[in-house]
Amino acid sequence: MTCLRLILGDQLNARHPWFRHVDEGVVYVLMEVRSETDYVRHHAQKVLGIFAAMRRFAGALAAAGHRVDYVRIGDPRNEQSLGANLSWLIGHWQASRLERMEADEWRVEQALGEAFDASGLPHAVVSAGHFLLERDEAAKRFAGKVPRMEFFYRELRRRHGILLEPDGEPRGGRWNFDVENRANWPGDPPAPAWPWRRHDLRGLWEEIQAAGVQTFGDPSAEAFGWPLTRREARAWLADFVARRLAHFGRYQDAISAHSPTLFHAGLSFALNIKMLHPREVIDAALAAFERGDASLAATEGFVRQILGWREYVRGIYWARMPGYARLNTLDARRPLPSWYWDADTRMACLRAAIGQSLATGYAHHIQRLMLTGNFALLAGCDPDAVDAWYLGIYVDAFEWVELPNTRGMSQFADGGIVGSKPYSGSAAYVNRQSDHCRGCHYRHSRRHGERACPFNSLYWHFHARHRGQLGRNPRLAMAYRSWDRMDAAERAATLAQAEYYLARLDAL
Repeated sequence: MTCLRLILGDQLNARHPWFRHVDEGVVYVLMEVRSETDYVRHHAQKVLGIFAAMRRFAGALAAAGHRVDYVRIGDPRNEQSLGANLSWLIGHWQASRLERMEADEWRVEQALGEAFDASGLPHAVVSAGHFLLERDEAAKRFAGKVPRMEFFYRELRRRHGILLEPDGEPRGGRWNFDVENRANWPGDPPAPAWPWRRHDLRGLWEEIQAAGVQTFGDPSAEAFGWPLTRREARAWLADFVARRLAHFGRYQDAISAHSPTLFHAGLSFALNIKMLHPREVIDAALAAFERGDASLAATEGFVRQILGWREYVRGIYWARMPGYARLNTLDARRPLPSWYWDADTRMACLRAAIGQSLATGYAHHIQRLMLTGNFALLAGCDPDAVDAWYLGIYVDAFEWVELPNTRGMSQFADGGIVGSKPYSGSAAYVNRQSDHCRGCHYRHSRRHGERACPFNSLYWHFHARHRGQLGRNPRLAMAYRSWDRMDAAERAATLAQAEYYLARLDAL
């Protein structure tokens, strides 16, 4: 009597109850399959990182005495899909039962549900044991009117007793210190380098290439830097708490040509494949605050990203799929400019953000939201193309977290489910939050004319063309008042400049 337990590449949770005891009747199955590498084109480091982490996890299970069947990407047995492989694995092991954890992505959950049903065997689905809200509760919480993130976050703070006074009120008398966390980084204090650990993955990269997997970006296979084990992930967490947490909050919205990572944690890859649990990450930050190593504002700003936003977008995803992935409220249809794939643009901020993404599979949240995302929004790029790019290029991108952030918050394609207004910004925002404008080919102060920054005219063109949908939004009232105060000639020149750029996006 053998039970097959399936573990996906984003389910590397060593603390899951499954692994507390060795059961000779259980075989753990992990698979590297083309169905998961090919649904969008992925960054090479994303494929490398997930496969390498899976292999190490499988090795740790086997070393602990568990029975493991690991299907490699080049295994002659591999039929390159989860369902097809499951069929022959059942026969190979003469399995009498199947078990799996809940999948985080709707697409995978549907495919596995069908495959398990088709097997005809008794089967069970258990919690992944990772999030602070179970999936069904999260989906129900967002099934009707979507709560504001701030109130959802307060609810979880109270439920989990985080940063509260004995009477249940927030530490410091405030729930949110966001207003203190929007500073531009002047270069001091110095931004510490991330604790990259260089792994030699050239052998794995050769296997991936031999299997025909199509990727993009720099594989860095001879010196891959992301953490691949729980031990490495915990060391990365400790480094963040010791060296960057104290300044994370204040500079979390800053962008700099001198530091692509600033004081960001870089933990999302390890979190999203479950090498780290969100509560242990939160607890590490809280411990630093209690020791006096980080301010309340810095700690709260970080906790809000994990306890608030991460759980919030997951709830929206599971309440609104699959229809959410088809929303296109602003009817955006343009393709992404070609330089999203090679960083060959004269816009310094976008060249840096995309170049960094191609090199490392990473950009921080303001680079994603207010640079690459903002430009795609203003230019009216198709949210399907934007989703595929974000899902592919970032090592931490899985659809449950990527889709609400991209189609919702960044592109406003959901019409306001995630955000109450489009996160649009002109060059004034980029210049205020970054140091890129000083060395740019374009001039951030110009709306039109020679070398006028494309963000400026596209910003006004976006608001003008969508006034019918957005004009009554109270959070955009100031922008529309400013537009209306411009004289007719200035508005006409600005719109003409935008039309010129929209016809030549690939050449910007």
